[in-house]
Amino acid sequence: MIAQLGDFRMGYDDSGEGLPVVFLHGFPHDRNLWNAQRLALASQARCIVPDLRGFGHSSTHGPFSVDQYADDVIALLDALQIERAVVCGLSMGGYVAMALWRRHPDRVKAFVFCDTKAGADSEEARAKRDELAAVVRRDGARAIAEAQIQGMVGATTRERRPEVVAGMRAMMARQPVAGIVGALQALRDRPDSRETLRTISVPVLVVVGEDDVLTPIKEARAIAEALPTAARVRLEIIAGAGHVPCLERPAATTHALSDFLSTLA
Repeated sequence: MIAQLGDFRMGYDDSGEGLPVVFLHGFPHDRNLWNAQRLALASQARCIVPDLRGFGHSSTHGPFSVDQYADDVIALLDALQIERAVVCGLSMGGYVAMALWRRHPDRVKAFVFCDTKAGADSEEARAKRDELAAVVRRDGARAIAEAQIQGMVGATTRERRPEVVAGMRAMMARQPVAGIVGALQALRDRPDSRETLRTISVPVLVVVGEDDVLTPIKEARAIAEALPTAARVRLEIIAGAGHVPCLERPAATTHALSDFLSTLA
């Protein structure tokens, strides 16, 4: 489906009934990242899965920032007449979820932070974002697919599930160059969210792949430890998965989400 939100067009899926859950993809993905969970959880929740600005079927013009991504999500919820939702964000989607809490805390019922982290980029990481943007401008989206694939999926997946590796590579390679470059700028300039975590007062599930090398288990534990007691935090480690457990171990990830959602009904 396509939502026209002012001058911005957002692609999204909306399926199921009940508790609204918004699934936010990472970089450089699109909403298909969450297909298994959208289908499996439709009997338990209303699953809303957007393409963030610049990705999938959404508009590719700026501005690009985690705050703008968050405001785009709220514009979609407004269009769908949804007052509050559970927000589940993976990697970059987790940064957007944290921005949602800073900007629109009254719209969030609970969080799932999946394979993400709270800190801002170091100066070295910021420089690498700029270098990667230059490569993508020159060589196109396939360049980022090749640069990212090794860290995107875990060692177990690379050894045992080549079809998942191929699917992830194809997903990254089909994203618009303008969206990739804009997102790299948004990631580079995102604020430190560690203080934001300390203010969260809704329930939180933290999920991380056991083999994740981009945002490893220590980052997930740091998020869980920074959250206040009021957040009623759960931490779930998905065995045999890397940075995208929703694709690598879809049943295990869905089970963790389903258990968490059942506590919110």
